[in-house]
Formats: sequence, structure tokens, C-alpha cells
Amino acid sequence: MNQRNPSISKGIDWRLIWLYFLISGIGITAIFGATFVEGDDVITSFLTFRTDYSKQFIFFILSVIIGVFILVTDSKFFAATANLWYAFGILLLLLVFPFHTEIKGTESIIRIGGFQFQPAEFCKIPVCLALAKYLSLNETDFSKTKSQLIAAGIAILPALMAILQKETGLALVYFSFFLVMYREGLPSLILVIGFSVAALVVLTLLLEKNTLAIILTVFAGLTVYNMRRQIRRNKGILINIILIWALCVGIQRFGVPFIFKSVLQNHQVERIYSTIGKEVPIEYLKGIEESDMAGKPRLNTADYNVKQSKIAIGSGRLLGRGLLKGTQTRYDFVPEQRTDFIFCTIGEGFGFVGSMVLILVYLSLLFLIITIAERQRSTFSRVYAYGVAGVLFFHIGINLAMTIGLAPVIGIPLPFVSYGGTSLVTFSILLFILVRLDADRQMVIR
Repeated sequence: MNQRNPSISKGIDWRLIWLYFLISGIGITAIFGATFVEGDDVITSFLTFRTDYSKQFIFFILSVIIGVFILVTDSKFFAATANLWYAFGILLLLLVFPFHTEIKGTESIIRIGGFQFQPAEFCKIPVCLALAKYLSLNETDFSKTKSQLIAAGIAILPALMAILQKETGLALVYFSFFLVMYREGLPSLILVIGFSVAALVVLTLLLEKNTLAIILTVFAGLTVYNMRRQIRRNKGILINIILIWALCVGIQRFGVPFIFKSVLQNHQVERIYSTIGKEVPIEYLKGIEESDMAGKPRLNTADYNVKQSKIAIGSGRLLGRGLLKGTQTRYDFVPEQRTDFIFCTIGEGFGFVGSMVLILVYLSLLFLIITIAERQRSTFSRVYAYGVAGVLFFHIGINLAMTIGLAPVIGIPLPFVSYGGTSLVTFSILLFILVRLDADRQMVIR
């Protein structure tokens, strides 16, 4: 008989569990504060399981039950079945195309009776496991381009499928796995290129296209001038500079317009331009001609959402108005206040102090996960832990930034806090698998 773990609690870092309970409790409280109807009996409304906060509580209980099953599972099971889980996740994403239900512009949800399931949300678990499995293989040499491309493909494939399902915001989350790859040896040059492309896209939106083209040309010319001695010795440097210049101009002149015209939806374009404080060019809006808008005001709903969000958070001031006493969130001035903008309920109800408490709890969770990652003997466990940290960091950072207007509203939930069964169960499974792996941190898992 295997006596390695005679008790379910042996080796478990309970700090993770308690932080999980704390954040989930904050989430249920925030959903209650945003959706409770005056005159309803609190106990009765919870027992009927018809309200959003009672449904979230059910999903929390379900998550804990699943978590207990995970804690009694052998750690090697997750490494042994990682590729099977990835195949299952891709299969679910494929099933979305013929069986999806279009909800609020997205085609990424499967509805079975009264139950809704979003495979693109769930698939973060299989990707995290599959990436950890691949990078922990003895034959994987991550210093080689082939291995780097395979690892990138594991993360990018579900992201591309999510984009095809009109879930661009959630697709971006999968790029958080590149932070994991960077920890495992991905050259920093690739991250620099990635951030440079992102900066070029922003500049393309901010500047007139001919002006930016001139700036890029001048910058390339100055680079050639400063490196003239090296170029005399090696003509290949000049060719590389010309190629980089041509690529940048191509992205600016053709790449960005193609994405905004053919890939992004109208509401996504509006959200991006709302963030940078500019009006959307009419040619980027599908199904709308310039003649249709003649003499009509250009309404930007994304701008309205963020403004109401800022008002709600600002009205909380230092200590907040109190639970169920806010005006912006209680009277539905803030759209999606139980999901994407749930942070507004906390900001208005509990003020700056309450908001900072939640942020500090999140930071504590992230710091603890990174600490756990670095103490693992197994590459599989370390990579998986960094995968969880990357996903949580991206969700938390982008969600908080978009509620205060520092990032486009891309529609991703605040972990363990936003309303949503798939989201809560997914994040819970991610965390409980980490707890299970960490309990066997002295074991080498492959």
C-alpha cells in the first residue's frame, strides 16, 4: 500500500486554500451587493438558488467538491493525462462551431438546457497542463527554435480558435503563457519584438499613417548612419535594417487596418479607440457607411461604460458607501457590473480601502504562487505553477485596468470574483491542481 500521503492534508500549503476562500467570499459578497433586490429575504433568496449570488454560491460549493477530489488524486495523474486533457480541450473548442449559442456578440458558448459552458475559458487548464508536460520532457531542448515553436503552438492554437468564435479578449489570455516560456529560457529578444509590435500598433492608432511612416523611415536612416562602420564590414546588417523597416511599415499600412476591418468586431474597435481617447475611423466599422452617419452623433458605448465605472469607483472615496448603499451599481448605471465590472461594486461599496485590500490579497496570492513555483523539484510542477500565475496576473491586471480606463474593455472576468460558473470552476481547478502538485513538491513528476 502506498503510504506516501496517508492524509489528505499532508504537504498542503493551506495559505493558498485560505486565500482562495477569502477571494471567493469577496466575490459572492460583491455579486450580492450588485444584484440584491430590495424587499427580498436574504436567506430565502439563497435557498431558492434563482439569484446570481446564490448561483455563484452553488458553483463555489461545486468547485470545492471538485477541489477535494483533486486533492485526493495522485499528482502523477495530471502529468500522465496532460496531453489527453489538451486533446479534450481542443475537441470542446471544435464542438463550439456547430453547437454554439450567440450571446452578446460572442459565439464561444455552448448552451445545454439552462446551463451555459464556455470551452475557451475551460481550455486554459489543458493548455497549462500540456505546456508543463512538454517543457518537462527530457527530449525537449527549449534552446532550439523547434521546441520554442511547438510550445508556442500549444498556447496559440486555442487562442486562434477563440478568435474565430469572436472571443478576442479571452484569446489574448493565452498569450500569458509566453511569460512561462520566458521563465524557462525563451530568448528575451522574442518578448522585445512582441512588445515592439504592440507599441507599433498603438502608434498606428495614435498617429496619422503618413506621419508614422516618415518617423519609421527617419529612425531607420539614423540607425544606418550610426552603424555605418559595422555595415561596411557586414552588408547583412543593412539588409536586416531594411527588412525590419519594411516589416514595420507593412504592419502599419496593411496589418493593423486588416485586423481592425476584418478580425475585430465593431464593439471591440470602439473599446480600443475609447481607451486612447480618439474617434473610430468610419472605415473600421463594419456595415456602416459614412453617408449613414452624416449629421448624426457618434455614440461610443464603450466610452459610456468606462465613464460610469470611473464614477462608481470614485464615488466610494476612502471608506465606501457601504454594502447595498451605492447608487451607480445598485441602480444599474454600470453595465455588466456583476461580471466584467464587478470591481466597481467593491470600489463604490468599500472605497479605496476596500479596493486596496482586494488588490493586496491578489498580490499575496500571486507572490505565494511564484514562491511555490520556485521550490518545486519537478519541472512539470514549476511550469504549471508559473502558468497559473501568468493566467491570474493577466486576468487581474487587465480587468482592473479596463474598469478605470487604462486598458480596452475586452471582457475578461476578475478571477474568483466575477459572476460566472465556468470562470469560477476553471480558476478553482487551476488552483487546486497546483495545491496537489505542491503537496508532492519533493517528487519529480514527469
